[in-house]
Amino acid sequence: MKKRVLAVCFAALFSSQALALVATGNDTTTKPDLYYLKNSEAINSLALLPPPPAVGSIAFLNDQAMYEQGRLLRNTERGKLAAEDANLSSGGVANAFSGAFGSPITEKDAPALHKLLTNMIEDAGDLATRSAKDHYMRIRPFAFYGVSTCNTTEQDKLSKNGSYPSGHTSIGWATALVLAEINPQRQNEILKRGYELGQSRVICGYHWQSDVDAARVVGSAVVATLHTNPAFQQQLQKAKAEFAQHQKK
Repeated sequence: MKKRVLAVCFAALFSSQALALVATGNDTTTKPDLYYLKNSEAINSLALLPPPPAVGSIAFLNDQAMYEQGRLLRNTERGKLAAEDANLSSGGVANAFSGAFGSPITEKDAPALHKLLTNMIEDAGDLATRSAKDHYMRIRPFAFYGVSTCNTTEQDKLSKNGSYPSGHTSIGWATALVLAEINPQRQNEILKRGYELGQSRVICGYHWQSDVDAARVVGSAVVATLHTNPAFQQQLQKAKAEFAQHQKK
């Protein structure tokens, strides 16, 4: 009961901030280097997704079981990777996929591809997830249990942000889909890495499993929408041409 009340308190405490974000939310008109889409073109995650599992439901019991399973991995090599995966800023997304992609994805080594990925980060993250996040303001596992995450860098900030769906996972999965299109010969490695990025959020305690599962749906929808955007299409073709040129060397 206390945990249910706590969740309600979280929603009440941050609802005004959530409404402000919706009213003034960023998009390509305010941050063209981080978005391709306008608010009016964004995925409506609130309309797309079902509500998150209610506390006490069978689905929530699964969320709790997956949290405990993930927590046991924190002192392993997989846990170390999960901690590293928590950082998606400053090229973190591109760096996270370089190994699976088969070559460095940096501004120096692959400028067109790096720009493509950097520019779509918040289309798949903030823009696509904010409506459901702000509406449900679901409490995150680390706050629910009062146990720190495996990487506390953004823990205080994210305690004020809804858990459902996972923005990191949506970014990771959308990135994986785009990279698999550019380099289909390594699609298994790329998609596996995209899947791992989502599970890292569960291991760290930043998200419930259902947050991550829902985010993969959102990420897929974002990529479908981006393929209708002329600026994205143009940069995608540049990235494909750049990759093809590198393959000839």
